[in-house]
Amino acid sequence: MSLPNCPKCHSEYVYEDGILLVCPECAYEWNPADTEEDEGVLAVDANGNKLADGDTVSLIKDLKVKGAPKDLKQGTRVKNIRIVEGDHNIDCKIDGFGAMKLKSEFVKKL
Repeated sequence: MSLPNCPKCHSEYVYEDGILLVCPECAYEWNPADTEEDEGVLAVDANGNKLADGDTVSLIKDLKVKGAPKDLKQGTRVKNIRIVEGDHNIDCKIDGFGAMKLKSEFVKKL
């Protein structure tokens, strides 16, 4: 029996743990019976909630922005986000600030 490669890091060293498959390299766990795939991009907030396009989120800490005269403050609401691939996996427009890319680990879903 051959196990599939990890869907996140494509490692071949996947093993079974009960009904789940586990990747020892990136620690990703998944159920192979689940056939639901989200367009290949998955983003979770600081609390582990799954984020989707169009969600409203709030910043959980002050963020310094290179080249900007002021920081983004904790609690700033960001509406209508878009999930994209990459390290900064949220595209958004922040009122009074403009277009921005954020990391999902610094936001919480409202």
